[in-house]
Amino acid sequence: MRYLNKEQVISKLMRRNKKDYLIVDGYNIINAWDELKDISITDLEHAREKLIDAIIEYAEFTGRLGIIVFDAYNIKSCKEKIEKRKNITIVYTKEHQTADSYIEKFIGTLSKYDDVKVATNDYAEQQIVLGKGASRITSRELKLDLENAKSKIKEKNTSSYKKIQRNWLEDRLDKETLSKLENIRRNC
Repeated sequence: MRYLNKEQVISKLMRRNKKDYLIVDGYNIINAWDELKDISITDLEHAREKLIDAIIEYAEFTGRLGIIVFDAYNIKSCKEKIEKRKNITIVYTKEHQTADSYIEKFIGTLSKYDDVKVATNDYAEQQIVLGKGASRITSRELKLDLENAKSKIKEKNTSSYKKIQRNWLEDRLDKETLSKLENIRRNC
């Protein structure tokens, strides 16, 4: 019989309660994706919403907890605002706080057993994220992950639809055989 010490028990419990996170540097991704960048020129709110919708869909499909951080570094008297929607959290940082500094601080609060991905194209931020034990993905990799998830969702929905469709015998038999079966049914 093998006994575990206190640290081993805690370690096992922490691994069992591990969470998967996707943390997104919001404005960094908006400025990296051409379609969102074009939208943001005339309607920044709409670009944010499109990114939020994409991350919600991704989080629901993958089971990851999504966190999108938008910084308010240059906005006067802005207080931190946290909004929860479905499987994601949207953070608007306070005045003089960058998304990078918020992300770094947040990663520091997580368990070493949590699986953390940070989406940003900021090279300095990527290095800090890697140093804190998280993994980084570029905006391009995030876009590919989202597209892959969307195609799997579509595939899953299509296969579910096919399962619902009935498989009728009358669709497989020729008219003569159907006629004979109908006569037998009526004569019984």
